[in-house]
Amino acid sequence: MTAVLAIHAHPDDIETLCAGTLAVLAAAGHQIRIATVTGGDLGSAATAPQETSRIRQAEAARAAALIGAEYRCGEVPDLGVFNDDPTRRRVTELIRWAQAEVVITASPADYHPDHEAVSQLVRDACFAASVPNYATGEAPPLEAIPHLYFMDPIGGRDREGVWTVPDFGADVSAVFEAKKAMLACHVSQDAWVARQHDIPDHLASMEAWTRKRARDFEAELAEGFRQYRHHPYPRTPLLQELLGASLLAPRA
Repeated sequence: MTAVLAIHAHPDDIETLCAGTLAVLAAAGHQIRIATVTGGDLGSAATAPQETSRIRQAEAARAAALIGAEYRCGEVPDLGVFNDDPTRRRVTELIRWAQAEVVITASPADYHPDHEAVSQLVRDACFAASVPNYATGEAPPLEAIPHLYFMDPIGGRDREGVWTVPDFGADVSAVFEAKKAMLACHVSQDAWVARQHDIPDHLASMEAWTRKRARDFEAELAEGFRQYRHHPYPRTPLLQELLGASLLAPRA
């Protein structure tokens, strides 16, 4: 059993980009934990931030429970995520809480500043997580730096519209109903996504993206990933191996 942590900025980011892969891994018996750095407290025009965060964290916990995963929030304010020492310690504590051997996080380049900041924070926190004298909270330091992977950016493009090419993919066709059910837990986001993003159907948009990414692998439904292999992060293909028959190689 391998401990896997998926960590992104807001509740529903992971469900959109990575939940199928987590469902595959959970079904194979691996330990899955899900974390968001914020509670998404600004993701509503109908409720105040504190209430919005409470609602959205409850939705995230319900989504995680569908695949037997635990959920935790870093409680950083929405649109207030920066790569500073206090926030890095919070993120490091989340990685230590998960005792993660594999960490899957946000793309370094994406449309949202919180997404980009979380990507950098998680990269740095993976390094810090195994440093014994870097104090965070109650969770013990890791024995080693975990394997680090990036999800796709939203829509597969960076801020300049450049298409992101994944290293590999996960075939999520067999678990797509679970992925859809996890995103459907985020009921509070239906009106917000329609208002803020001009996306009238949250679930349909996710499905369209999952099908579009799958074309890179000549598959039906897929999620894409890139591995961070720079010194001193692990370079061995641990997540790829865990995916087994669900692993997809990009088209030549």
